[in-house]
Amino acid sequence: MDIPRIYSIRESNHRIHNPFTPAKFAALGQAIQLEPGIRVLDLASGSGEMLCTWARDHGVTGTGVDMSSVFTRDALTRAAKLGVSDQVTFLHSDAAGFVSEEPVDVAACIGATWIGDGVAGTIELLKRSLRPGGLILIGEPYWRQRVPDQQTAMGSGATRTEDFLVLPELMEQFGDLGYDVVEMVLASQDSWDRYQAAQWLNMRQWLDSNPEDELAAQVRAELTSEPARYARYQREYLGWGVFALMQR
Repeated sequence: MDIPRIYSIRESNHRIHNPFTPAKFAALGQAIQLEPGIRVLDLASGSGEMLCTWARDHGVTGTGVDMSSVFTRDALTRAAKLGVSDQVTFLHSDAAGFVSEEPVDVAACIGATWIGDGVAGTIELLKRSLRPGGLILIGEPYWRQRVPDQQTAMGSGATRTEDFLVLPELMEQFGDLGYDVVEMVLASQDSWDRYQAAQWLNMRQWLDSNPEDELAAQVRAELTSEPARYARYQREYLGWGVFALMQR
């Protein structure tokens, strides 16, 4: 079990695998009033930056689960570097269907709601690990403005215009599912740039070192087309944020 190699190539030097910056994760931790001893479950935890920095800065404990062996290894390395290996655990496993043995105070899925076949299913999955009165964190894309056509949707990384909602409708969806939105931190175009543009340098450096690799042609094609596609579509149309929810 693992993710396709192309993702590891694109994000080989990323500590955060979504359009957030360290400052935004710090702001989120402050916004939800993290305190020492709070238990966090992070499904699809990537390289563990959120959990590791919150353990360092707020004294939380927790578990991250991710299906990438590369990212899980990076998370363990990051925990050791920050001196929080005794506070956090990272598991190389499928986050889909994962339920904590002990109830947690915060259950999170930041940017991978495919693990529950969408927002509703992922919230239901996270709820199974959450103590009564706990906090759910969902990272999810939304349309910054309504997309005019299918080409724009696909250029923004979606398969169809209906894949995402505009922000007010996403807020309403959380309410329809029985949750109050109690906090949110949104990505900016600058933080999107830091996430997407950094992939181009990763791909170019990988190509220079691996010209004969079986994936070289695919990486070359992506590096050739991705900057213009991103600037034309995704940067203008696709938003992303983390939303803190409490059940009504």
